[in-house]
Amino acid sequence: MASQEEIKDIRIEKLKKLEALGMNPYPSTVPQDMTLSEVKDTFEALEKSGDEKSVAGRIMAIRGQGAILFVVLYDGTAQFQIVLKKDVLGEEALQQFVDLIDIGDFISFSGTFFVTQRGEQSMQATRFVLAAKSLLSLPEKWHGIQDDDERFRKRYLDILTNSEVRDMFLLKTKFWRATRDFLEEKGFMAVDTPTLEVTTGGAEAAPFATHNDYDFDVYLRISVGELWQKRLMAAGFPKTYEIGRVYRNEGSSPNHLQEFTNMEFYWAYADYNMGMDLVKEMYRRIATEVFNKTSFTTRGHTFDLADEWTKIQYVEEIQKQTGVDVLTATTGDIEAKLLELHVKHDGKTKERMVDALWKYCRKNISGPAFVVGYPDFMQPLAKRDAKNGAYVEQFQVLLGGAELGKGYSELNDPIDQRARFEHQQELLKAGDKEAMMPDWEFVEMLEHGMPPTCGFGFGERLFSFLVDKPIRETQLFPLMRPRE
Repeated sequence: MASQEEIKDIRIEKLKKLEALGMNPYPSTVPQDMTLSEVKDTFEALEKSGDEKSVAGRIMAIRGQGAILFVVLYDGTAQFQIVLKKDVLGEEALQQFVDLIDIGDFISFSGTFFVTQRGEQSMQATRFVLAAKSLLSLPEKWHGIQDDDERFRKRYLDILTNSEVRDMFLLKTKFWRATRDFLEEKGFMAVDTPTLEVTTGGAEAAPFATHNDYDFDVYLRISVGELWQKRLMAAGFPKTYEIGRVYRNEGSSPNHLQEFTNMEFYWAYADYNMGMDLVKEMYRRIATEVFNKTSFTTRGHTFDLADEWTKIQYVEEIQKQTGVDVLTATTGDIEAKLLELHVKHDGKTKERMVDALWKYCRKNISGPAFVVGYPDFMQPLAKRDAKNGAYVEQFQVLLGGAELGKGYSELNDPIDQRARFEHQQELLKAGDKEAMMPDWEFVEMLEHGMPPTCGFGFGERLFSFLVDKPIRETQLFPLMRPRE
C-alpha cells in the first residue's frame, strides 16, 4: 500500500497534467443547479422531463472499468450515483477521468437522470468539471480513523467518513435550536454579554486570565453573563437568555472541558419553584423534539424525563449515604470521611470538601430529580430560604448521576450579597481557586434595586449525557495539544 507521501506525489503529477490540458484544478465556482438531496426529492420529475442538470460534490467511491464507471458523489446533503459511459461522455473525456480524477476530488457533473437495471436512481453524465483536486487520500471506507487523537485533529475526515458522528452533530444543532425556540416561545429575549470580564462571577470555577491594551488584567468568563443578565433585570427587561461559550481553567474529563457552550436564562418576578416547573417542561420539550423520546440510558443509569421528578435534600442525602451532617461537621470530620471513602480531592476549604462528598453521593442517583436544600455557605448568589436561613433557594437537575443544570432564586439583598462576597474573598485569600471573585459594582446595582428573579443555566454536558458520549466527543473541534 502506498504511503500518503507517495500518494501525494502521484496526485501532484496528475494536477500538473490537468493544468497542461488547460483545466483549472481549483476554480472559483463550478456548475451546480441543485443539491443531491433536492435531486432525490424530485427525481421522478427530473427523469420524466429529461432536462440536463448539474450537481457537485466529493467523490466517495469509483467502481467499474472499460466503457462504464459508477461514481458515488456526496455533497453534504446526500449521496447519489453518477454513471459515466464512453458512448455518452466520449472516449477522451472518460480516459481523462480515469487517469486524472481520484476518490476525494470535488467535481461537478452535468447530465440527465435515469434508473439503472438494478433499480438505482442515477445521473448519466454528459460532462464533468473538476472543482478541487485532493492531494491526500481519504481514510479507508469501512474503518475510518481509529486513533482518537487523529480523529479529533482531523475532525473533517471523521465527520466525512463516519455517518454516526455527522448525525450526532446534526442532533446537537437541533438541541440548541430546540432550546432557543422554547425560550423564545416563553417570551425570553436573546442577549449578548461580555466574554472578557474584570471579575468573573456566576460559577465556582478557576478562570483564564489574560491582558489587554488597556493595561489591566481581564478574565475569560466562566458563566454566560450571570451578573450581567441580572443587571438587565434591574434595567427592566423581564426575561433574558444567552447561549454562548464559557471557559474554565480546570482539568478535562469525560464530563468536563475547558471551553464549552452554556445557556442561562433570567426571569423577573419568579422564584426557584417556578424555575423548576419551567426547566422540567423545557427538558421534556428538548428530548421529544430532538430525540423523539424521553427515556435515556447513559453512564450506567436509565431515567425517563416524563416520570415524576423527585426532590432530593442535599444535606439529608449526604448524611443518608455517608453519615456526615455537613452543617455541623468540621473540615477534619469531612476530610476523614473522604479518606475513608477513597474520594480524591484537592479542596482546602469546607466548601470544596463538602462538594467532593456530594459528588461521591450523586453518582448513585439516576433521576430525574431536583436537588434542593443547599447550605448557604455553598452558594454566594442564591436567596436564603425564608423558613430556614441556613439554606438557600437553589436547585440542580440531577440526571444519570450528574448535575445537568443549576438555578436559584437570585439573591437581591445588597447587604447579604456584600457579606457573602466578603466571605468569598476570604476563601480566595485562603487559596480556594474556585471561590467567586467579588463584583462590588454588582452590589451597587443591587443597592439601586433588582426585582425577585429566578436564574438557571445548563451546558452542553446535558447533550453529551443524552447521547451517552464523552463531552469531548460531542465537540466539533476539542482543544488539542500542539504536535511537537
